[in-house]
Order: sequence, then C-alpha cells, then structure tokens
Amino acid sequence: MRPSPLTATFAALIALQLHTAAAQPPAPARTLRPVTEAMLANPDPGDWLSWRRTRNHWGYSPLDQVSKRNVAQLRLVWTRPLNPGVQEGTPLVHDGVMFFPNPNDITQAIDGVTGDLIWEYRRTYPEDLGDYIPFPAINRSLAIFGNFIFDNGNDQYAYAIDARTGKLAWETKILDYKHGAQHTAGPIVAKGKVISGRGCEPEGGPEACVITAFDAQTGKELWRTRTIPKPGEPGNETWGNIPYEERRHVGTWMVPSYDPDLNRLYIGTSVTSPAPKFMLAGNDKQYLYHNSTLALDADTGKIVWYLQHTVDHWDFDHPFERMIVDTAVAPDPKSVKWINPRVRTGQTYKVITGIPGKTGIVYTIDRETGQFLWARPTVEQNVIESVNTESGFGNVAKEKMFTAPNQDVFACPSALGGKNFHSGAYSPVTKLMYFPLQNTCMTVTSTAAKPSLDDLYAIRMKNVITPGTENVGTIEAISVETGKTVWKREQRAGQTSLMVTAGGLLFGGDTNGHFRAFDPETGAVLWDVNLGSQITGYPATYAVNGKQYIAVSTGGSLNTFGLASLTPDQRAGAQNALYVFALP
Repeated sequence: MRPSPLTATFAALIALQLHTAAAQPPAPARTLRPVTEAMLANPDPGDWLSWRRTRNHWGYSPLDQVSKRNVAQLRLVWTRPLNPGVQEGTPLVHDGVMFFPNPNDITQAIDGVTGDLIWEYRRTYPEDLGDYIPFPAINRSLAIFGNFIFDNGNDQYAYAIDARTGKLAWETKILDYKHGAQHTAGPIVAKGKVISGRGCEPEGGPEACVITAFDAQTGKELWRTRTIPKPGEPGNETWGNIPYEERRHVGTWMVPSYDPDLNRLYIGTSVTSPAPKFMLAGNDKQYLYHNSTLALDADTGKIVWYLQHTVDHWDFDHPFERMIVDTAVAPDPKSVKWINPRVRTGQTYKVITGIPGKTGIVYTIDRETGQFLWARPTVEQNVIESVNTESGFGNVAKEKMFTAPNQDVFACPSALGGKNFHSGAYSPVTKLMYFPLQNTCMTVTSTAAKPSLDDLYAIRMKNVITPGTENVGTIEAISVETGKTVWKREQRAGQTSLMVTAGGLLFGGDTNGHFRAFDPETGAVLWDVNLGSQITGYPATYAVNGKQYIAVSTGGSLNTFGLASLTPDQRAGAQNALYVFALP
C-alpha cells in the first residue's frame, strides 16, 4: 500500500508529528445522547454516524434544506486548520458535535455550528514507530457507539475515547507494531462490536493480515479472522508450495459494510507482496484470499462466503466500499458485458454492489449467497480479458502477466486506479450509483526474480493519462438495476470522493482544489468553490437546530499527489484544513 514515495518536505512533516505532545487535558463533559444500535441502523437525519453515514455505505443524506434551488447561495461559515500529515479524514457528527480524525491519530471534537474546539486527543507514539510503519499519518475515519469514539492506532492498538471529554477510555493491543501491520481507516460498530481490518506490511507475515472485533464497552477481543489460510485450512492449496510464513500482504484496509438483517460484514482485500505471481508459486494459482470480497458472520468472524475478483500482477487492490442495496436486477446486455445466465431478470435481490477494485469494474453480487450477478467495466482497462459469468472471477489477459524479471507491460488503469479509496455514493431517489474514477494507464516493469522484503511489490510504474484523452477525472452515474450509464462527466483534474443528498445534490471535490455540487440526474455543475488545495477528505452533511451544513476537508494524500502529477498545469496546494458551508 505504497503507491508512490512522499516528498522530502511531506515526510518531514510526518516525522515531526511522530513526536507530538501527549494527550491534552480532558475538557468538561458535554451532553451527548449515547449512540445505540438502532441509531446506527437509522441515524437521525441531522447526524453523520458512520464513515459513509450509514453502514450500507451509501454516502447518502436525507437532508434537503440545501437544494438545487438554493445551492448557489452556499457560503463558508467556518474553517479550521488540521494537523500535518496524510489527510483523508471523514467527519462524524452527533448532536451538533463534529468528531474529526486528524493525521497521526489526533482526534478533535468540534462545535458543528461555530468550529470551536471542544477537546483534542493526541495519541503518543513510540519514538521508533516510523521505522516500522511506512505512512503512520493516515487516518481516514472514526466510529461512534454509546459514549465512545473508536479508532485504530498506528501503534497497533484499538482504543476508545470518551466522546464527552476526550479522555482515553480503553485500549487493547492488536499486534506488535514492529511486525508491520498498519491502520489507515477506523472501525465499524455492529451489535456492540468494534470491527476493523488493516493493511499488513510484508514484514508482519501472514499473522499481521487479520480482521478483529472488540467489545465496545471493555475493549476485550472477541474474534480474529486471518485473510491468508494456514496449512490444513481451506484455501491453503491456492498458495502452492509457498511456506505459510512467506505468505504476505493480504490486507483489508478500508471500512467494512454491515447488513443487520443477515448480521454479516462485507469487506474487500488487497494484493499480495510481491505482485508478479511468477515470483511466488506461479501464474496459475489463486493465492486466497487476495483481491476478494469476504462475507463474515459478525458474531464469530467466520468467513461465510468469498468471491475472488482476479489474481493480481500490478498492484490492483480490491478493498474499496461495498454498497448494500435491495434492488431489482435487470442488467442491460447492451451496457453490461458479463451477466450470469441464472439471473432472474426483474427480480429483487439483496445485493452488494459498487467498484471494489482499481480495475474500475462494477460488480453486483447476491449478498446472501455470494452468487455473482453481473459486472461491467467503466474506465479503460485492459488487464481483465473476461469475467466468468458463473463464478465472477476475472480472467487475466495472458500478455499482461509477467513471467520473468525486467519485463514491461502497458496496463490500464494504473495503480492509482481506475477506482481508489475515493468513495462513490448511491441515491435511493435516483437509484443511481455515482463513482469517482480516473483515466490512467501505466508502463509497469517487473523488477526482481524472487521475493524480498526490500521490494514491496517488485514492480516499477510510470503513470500516464489514458491515451486518447487529456482528462484524468471522471464521475460516472450508473443504474443499480440495469448497469446502464445514465451520465458521465470528465474533467482535467482527478476526481475525489462523492456524497449525495435528498436535496437533489451530488457533492464532490478534485485534485485541483474545486469542491462542487452537481445535479445527480444530469451531472450539471450547480455550484463550484475553489478551496486552493487538493480535496482529499470525504464530504459529509449534518444539521444543527434545523440548519444544514456541508463539510469537506483538504490536504495531501499519496493518491492525490500521484494524480496531480499527471496534470502539472494545475497547481493546487496541499494544506490540511476543514471547511464547513451553509446557506446564509
């Protein structure tokens, strides 16, 4: 999970933050209602209680005060600087209080109306953390339940903070940080369990690649699920003759989605280290459970079913959001390239859907059974030759596989994605999914003959804009029922995360610092503000005392730096800041 090296200046900022002061003195207790399971399942319209507001990962808000009619009147009402480091944060908002994850595990509680700081928690790191964790600054999200805010520390602790005071409530060690696992996103809460995956650097071996659950009140570990099978377990044979201790880097570094009716979690996995499979047991093996969708029993962590999307050779992770939707399924053969012949057209299915991986291919899967339903590409991709319409497995074009060191392959998209951690959104009003995508390709070179901890993926990449266009960023609106593209909008700058509202608005930012509101039915731009820095955080909206607010954050991220390098004519900054807008 190291798409590109940091600049010296940026690395210096991260190093500075590794030695920040200990936690600030706790603030006086503030009145907040304890968050219940029922509230997480159906949040108050004015709250934003999960990474994508709801655990189905829609990125949708029922607020409609800001609408097509008045969105042009939006004005900045407050802003705050954020701490240095890789900034990709998502606000949580409850009872008018915003909780924001700054880089380097610094959590702030902020008055949602005024922007005034209520409390701040700073986690103290071991001095040598940076020797073992490559990018410890990244912290995309938090979770809330009861009176606690939950996060994962890059020192490999799960922990809870009192939401009223900012005081540490409990902490539980997950792994030894010297063994190379890393958190880049916070957990999800389901039935009183705090659940999350993590990236797992190859130094940690297979035991670092785990999904864990803790009791929300006490921090007691409840279960731990590995994403690399051991000898004697199902899937072990898919690694061929690779010893267990040399199986590395099947991470789960984004937030799971959760279906309370089935009591199941849905989470995606990353690539192996190294990426070229000739360096492992050969190009004909699967290497479970990399690049897969996993369905887990939330009570036990047991893998109920899995679907492997493809075998990777180019650092094309598949850990991104899985949207939970109940929908009629009627894929249009003119738009959808791969359709399971067993699909009963027009029947309502319980599905997970979205773009799980960097290839940019949309997958719709029966979330009860794991049965593949349909898939189709979006941006230009040339690595998946076909998708098996029974299993959903993506067959790789043979000419895109490496067979020896120092081979070059021209692959589309690039390891920047296609799709990356920038999240899409789903509207139950339009029944459309909206995806932030990038037109990128790369020349990728295999760099070694055998695995080494000194070469994470054993490939070298040179990124370019997809031939035939000058535009990097794309928003594509796709029908969840038919798979048809209803509209598509391209632009020069890379496109980042999206949010959709009942006010008939789709919000999203880009790597050139523009934050916009679009018409979700047509893609027309209805409002545009230039914030001067890359839009790297996930937008959110909330309401306090009947007034709606729109929040978004800027900064610098590994992915947006890479995208911005493709458009050197656009020179947005990388200042970490939080912006909140409202109507006059």
